[in-house]
Amino acid sequence: MGTLLSLTLTIILSWTSVEIQAQGIKSSRLLDLLIRDYTFKSFDKRLKTGLMQTVNLPANFSGIKVDTVRFRCGSLRRYGAQVKEFHLGIGVNVQPCAERVMVIRQNLGSNWSSIYYANYDLSGYQLVSPVLGLLAYNAAADLNFSNPYEIGILAGNNPITIDFRNHTQIPISPGVNPLCVSFENDGKVTMKNQVSPYVCVATRHGHFGLVIESPPMLPERRRISRWKVAVGSSIGSALGAFLLGLLLVAMFVKVKKKARMVELERRAYEEEALQVSMVGHVRVPTASGTRTTPNIEHQEYSRYPS
Repeated sequence: MGTLLSLTLTIILSWTSVEIQAQGIKSSRLLDLLIRDYTFKSFDKRLKTGLMQTVNLPANFSGIKVDTVRFRCGSLRRYGAQVKEFHLGIGVNVQPCAERVMVIRQNLGSNWSSIYYANYDLSGYQLVSPVLGLLAYNAAADLNFSNPYEIGILAGNNPITIDFRNHTQIPISPGVNPLCVSFENDGKVTMKNQVSPYVCVATRHGHFGLVIESPPMLPERRRISRWKVAVGSSIGSALGAFLLGLLLVAMFVKVKKKARMVELERRAYEEEALQVSMVGHVRVPTASGTRTTPNIEHQEYSRYPS
């Protein structure tokens, strides 16, 4: 009972350690080791050789999909294998391998694939697919996975093919042909042309993806602080209100002036029709001289002698 409890606590603590470590992963190599450890700890040892098993990672690894399958080295070389997107042709070699090999396939998804920007020089390019990984580790005949170590998968006469047709993350413009990129353990990046649309080839295990040239960067606009925007907006509003006030005053003056001109024209017309003269400080109308001047008839006066 005590031994079972101790074993259970050990497993729980080891899985908790994996979850805690996953929170601060910045190295692609460390990520591979954590995936390896969790895969070996969760592998169903009763599973028959050649049958694929999906590995359920902790929530900290959300977005990563892992599948694993165990092979006999001789059978893998004679028949090849299909491991999800990876096709291993006949004649593939596993070195060194005594009897069995554990093959782990990774799909790092869109979030975790970005870790390769920090570990490899991808300047001028952007990933348009998730990073897919194919790694191999020793799997002893007695199913003792206490000391797994990485071994190599090397293509024989037929290269290893990687199919990305179901794994493009962003739309690719017509006429743009992505390049196949492989990430080497020494930090180098190798780029090759596709052998067919969204299909790449490799000669050994590793991590692979599709990239295109990054679009040119637009010049970054200078950011204006919020208080400057607020002050500028206030000044602009005040200036706008001032100009609007001037416009209203000008319109009022124009209307008053026009009304005054109308009044002056009306008065001028009335004064022209009816003459007005000043009597003291009072304007009074006066009639124009229309009476006929009397004429003395000389015949009446001529009757009487002077």
